[in-house]
Amino acid sequence: MLKKIKVEQAIGFTLGHDMTKVVPGECKVAAFRRGHIIKDEDIPELLSMGKEHIYVIEEDEGEVHEEEAACRLARAFAGPNLSFSGVKEGRIDIVSHASGLLRVNAVLLNEINRFEEIVIATRHNNTVCQPGMVVGGTKIIPLYIADATLRQVEELCHRRSELLRVLPFKLHKVGVVVTGSEVYKGRIKDKFVDVIEAKVKALGAHVHHQTVVTDDEDMIAQAILNMKNVGCEIIFACGGLSVDPDDVTVEGVKRSGARIISYGAPVMPGVMLLAGELNGIPIIGAPAAVIWNKATVVDLILPRLIAGEKVSREDIVALGHGGLCLGCQPCTYPICPFCK
Repeated sequence: MLKKIKVEQAIGFTLGHDMTKVVPGECKVAAFRRGHIIKDEDIPELLSMGKEHIYVIEEDEGEVHEEEAACRLARAFAGPNLSFSGVKEGRIDIVSHASGLLRVNAVLLNEINRFEEIVIATRHNNTVCQPGMVVGGTKIIPLYIADATLRQVEELCHRRSELLRVLPFKLHKVGVVVTGSEVYKGRIKDKFVDVIEAKVKALGAHVHHQTVVTDDEDMIAQAILNMKNVGCEIIFACGGLSVDPDDVTVEGVKRSGARIISYGAPVMPGVMLLAGELNGIPIIGAPAAVIWNKATVVDLILPRLIAGEKVSREDIVALGHGGLCLGCQPCTYPICPFCK
């Protein structure tokens, strides 16, 4: 444990914590490290740093120093595809070493942060990760913490599975069916494929097959089945999702035998999203908003699908909280689901 004593009385004692020297505009360095034995010549430097009292170590087997505590917490918190950095100023970072989707057990996170002496901060659930990205940071508040408290947190994480994990992106072949008689007949140029290609490429996937069909239920259905037959792992049906009488994409998806999970999403832009599934293959009905907006509801669900997750109706309903994108460039809203 730590004992507070006057600097002048500290000669021969072991320093209990790092001591930082700050020279404004010049440097911020650790002038003395934890474990340093205070010598007579150290006293003037400590006083010049404004230190009249310091903490020295008095051994107590029941307490753990902040550096060891941070390492133990990081090991308890980090699940698959995560590692952690060295400890700096009592803090340790948890780092992704895969391209994938961050999953945060938010209920468990809140339980851990209710321990008054422990903090863990993370990125948002469903954040897209790249190797080397910091996804969380943890430390204890005091310099020492009871070993019993650490054990309690470690056991909590062991019982409740990982606090943090990264699901690697695993689906790579994407099919794109573009609907619309105006595109099929060459009156206008398709803009969907390039947009979808850019989105999936950023997640390690590619457009494996593409086709354009007119506004015909049977043609749409057959195109979707063809995508399945050529090995597409995710299928986009682009356009034809409004209430216009010529828009029959929803009917075409149904005719293919796919199950409609949701038609419509509480997200703006992208309200007319369709989510479906055909024999385990996700189908995304992408509305025209995808062409005209940098970020839409598609950007919220696509990473989850490429990571191999199933998206339910309840998942889509939950997107309403924070589902209003204000189009900020750059985004200034700290918990925006589009830009997180």
